[in-house]
Amino acid sequence: MAWRKLPAPVRGEYIRRFGEALRTRKAELAEKITLEAKKIISESQGEAQEVIDMCDFATGLSRQLYGLTMPSERLNHRLQEIWQPLGVVACVTAFNFPVAVFGWNFCLAAVCGNSIIWKPSPHTEGCADLTKEIWDSVAEDYKDLILIEKGGNESANDLAKNEKIALFSATGSCEMGRTLAPVVATRLGRSLLELGGNNAAIVCPSADMDLAVKAITFSAAGTAGQRCTTLRRLFIHQSIYSELIKKLIISFDSLIIGDPIDPSSQVGPLLNEQSYVNMQNRLESCRSSAIKIHGGERLDIDNGFYVKPAIVEMKTHTNDMNTETFAPILYVMPYQNLSQAIDLQNSVQQGLSSSIFTNNLKESELFLGPEGSDCGIANVNIGTSGAEIGGAFGGEKDTGGGRESGSDAWKSYMRRMTATLNYGSDLPLAQGVEFNDK
Repeated sequence: MAWRKLPAPVRGEYIRRFGEALRTRKAELAEKITLEAKKIISESQGEAQEVIDMCDFATGLSRQLYGLTMPSERLNHRLQEIWQPLGVVACVTAFNFPVAVFGWNFCLAAVCGNSIIWKPSPHTEGCADLTKEIWDSVAEDYKDLILIEKGGNESANDLAKNEKIALFSATGSCEMGRTLAPVVATRLGRSLLELGGNNAAIVCPSADMDLAVKAITFSAAGTAGQRCTTLRRLFIHQSIYSELIKKLIISFDSLIIGDPIDPSSQVGPLLNEQSYVNMQNRLESCRSSAIKIHGGERLDIDNGFYVKPAIVEMKTHTNDMNTETFAPILYVMPYQNLSQAIDLQNSVQQGLSSSIFTNNLKESELFLGPEGSDCGIANVNIGTSGAEIGGAFGGEKDTGGGRESGSDAWKSYMRRMTATLNYGSDLPLAQGVEFNDK
C-alpha cells in the first residue's frame, strides 16, 4: 500500500537507482546468466544491459502515465480516464532469458504502483537471487516489492490459483499456457502470456543476399536455438534457393561453437540432456520427409550438450515443422510466389515473430499489411530475433496475445477508471434522459 501511494515519479526514481546499481554489477550478473542459462557471454551482457535499459525506459515512463480527458455531452461536465495500480503481479520466467523478461515486467509494474512475486525457472534461480540482492541495495523500505517464489510447475500453478494475484504474467511454452491460463480464468483473473514461437522468414529475389545470410544465421543459431524468437522456418524463392542454401551452409559451418564464457564463442551448449534428446528425436522424425539434413550432430566439447546447428531442406511443410523444438533446427523450403510464402509462414498455430528480406517496396508493404504476416512482430531486412525494448513485445494465436516492454504495454499493469466530473450546479443526464422530480 505504501508503494502505490508514492507519486509515480518518486517510484521512477527508485527504478533509476536500480538501473544504476545494475550498471555497477553488470559483469557479475552477466557471468551468472552464462553460468546458469549457458548463453554466450556477449548475449548475457546484452541481457543484463536490457534490464538496465528497461530501468531507463520505466523512469521516463513514470512521468508519462497518461490518461485521456474527453469532452462530455453534458453541460459543465468532463470525462477523464484515470489509470490505477492493479496490486500484486505474479511473474513466471523461463531459463533462456532469466532476467530480461523479469525486467520487462518488474520495471513497468513497479512504476505503475504494483509489487511483484517472481517465480524464476528452477534452472536460473541464482540469477533471480542476484537480481533481488541488487534491488535490495537501493530499495530502502521497499525491499519486499520483489518477492521470489522458487519451485517448479506446482509453484506456478499456486500463483495462477491465488485470488490475491491481480495479474498473472507468464513466459514459457504453449503447453504451459494451455495449462495455466484456464486456472487463472476460473477465478476471472487477468493473464499476460508470452508463449512459444514457430517463427519464419521469407527471402525474396531482390534481397541483399549477404545481409540475409548474416541475419538468418544469428536468428537460427543464436542462443543455440533456445529463444522464443529463434528462426525455425525459412522460405526462399526458387530462383535463388540453390545459391542461398550454399551460402547458409558455409555460414553455419563457420560458427565458433564452444564454452559460452569464452568471448570468441558464438554458440554455446543446449541447456541439458533432455534438450539434446528432443533435438535428435525431431531430426530423426523428419529424415523421411527431408531432402537433406546438414549438421545436427553432437560435438565433443567439455561435458556439455554442444551441437552443430542443423539446416533441414524440406520437400513440403510437414507436421514436424508445425512443432516448435527448442534447439537450433532450421527448416528450409523453396517457394514460387510471395502469397504462397506468406500462407506457409502463417500456417502454424504460433504467431510471435516473422521477417522478410526484400528490396522491393511492394513486397515489404504486402508483408506488413492486413494480408501479410499474422505475427505480433514483423521485420523487414532483419532477422526474427533481437527485439528492442521500445516496442511492445509479444505475439498472436497460441503465442498468447500478451504485450510486454515498450509502447503502451504499461497499461497491462494498471486498471482503467473512467471518471465523470460535474462542475456545474445542474444534473443533466446522458443521452437526454429526463428524470424529473415528482
